[in-house]
Amino acid sequence: MIGLPASVLFACSENSVRSPMAEALAKRLYGQAAYIDSVGVRASAVDLFVAAALDEVGIDVHRHTAKTFGDVDPRSFDLIVTLSPEAHHQALEFTRGTAAEVEYWPVPDPSAVEGSREMRLDAYRRLRDQLALRLKTRFGAPAGPSV
Repeated sequence: MIGLPASVLFACSENSVRSPMAEALAKRLYGQAAYIDSVGVRASAVDLFVAAALDEVGIDVHRHTAKTFGDVDPRSFDLIVTLSPEAHHQALEFTRGTAAEVEYWPVPDPSAVEGSREMRLDAYRRLRDQLALRLKTRFGAPAGPSV
């Protein structure tokens, strides 16, 4: 699959850090060019450091509602991008018998970083920038404003 598919699902462990960040960045970059969503193996509220790191680039995720794989239909997606080993295993089971492709993008979990607020926020900024670069590399030039 080359370029941006018609529908992309980002998945991580709790739909609170990596996948909502990837979803928000992809929506900013590609706008309405594709249907973009995110889920987790479990659902937790969006991490406040995710919201802060995205606020810095003008993206608001404060109203993000966490979902699990059970909340979406695997047949609705052309590509599922997994961002944690746990989500990758779940996605492979989830897509059994469907045409959806699954890609694993190993990225660090910034919530594991300890230290001062600024040190922790820097880890989320690094993830934000890493995901933005990976999105542009994988899906091509953005249709919307850049990050």
